[in-house]
Amino acid sequence: MILAVLQARLTSTRLPGKVLLPLAGAPMILRQIERVRRARRIDALLVATSVEPSDDPLAERLQAEGVEVRRGPLEDVLARFAGAVSGRPAHHVVRLTGDCPLSDPAIIDATIAHHLAQDADYTHNRYDPHGWPKGQDVEVIRTAALLRSAAEATSPLAREHVTWDIRNRPDLYRVARLDPPLDEGQVRWTVDTPEDFAFVSAVFETLYPVDPAFSSDAVRDFVRGRPDLAMLGGERRI
Repeated sequence: MILAVLQARLTSTRLPGKVLLPLAGAPMILRQIERVRRARRIDALLVATSVEPSDDPLAERLQAEGVEVRRGPLEDVLARFAGAVSGRPAHHVVRLTGDCPLSDPAIIDATIAHHLAQDADYTHNRYDPHGWPKGQDVEVIRTAALLRSAAEATSPLAREHVTWDIRNRPDLYRVARLDPPLDEGQVRWTVDTPEDFAFVSAVFETLYPVDPAFSSDAVRDFVRGRPDLAMLGGERRI
């Protein structure tokens, strides 16, 4: 059983409340969930947010849309993940972040397939500044490894960044990596700034009404025809 856990909060500093900003008529996080749910290898999905009152509007909106929500510490995200998966019959966890509305279900499936084929404890598809575009990050973790790390990790980096210890302990965990056919690691499709949001808004406004399941190649084709977007905000978009 493979569980996708999407971490999200409303207190982002550069673009507060970004996961609830409207994108093609719905909150950005719901548009991302639509895309993630098209991944064929994911059996269930939940959103892990914090117990802070600041995240009440996020939890309420998601629950109103029928999305499962688990809540835990704001800063100790590793504990939040451990609490979200504890007691569930999940063998592997797919870690995603809620600021990636251009998540690609095909890439998610490919990363899961590679993880299983390699019998890995942890598999990733980005190793900054290389890999798939920023915003199409996928991490797959064996649940037993995640829970072990949550019990043993002590550093602030490990508690905040969830997979930090697993990634950096090849003596304890079997680590695998899925490389893209073409390195697009410096292409930015995530949403952290107003310019990032302007970019994904332009993509969704054009592509979503025609095909809600538009592909990453459709995004590339769109940006090639819009030179004004290619370096929006000083960041590579293609």
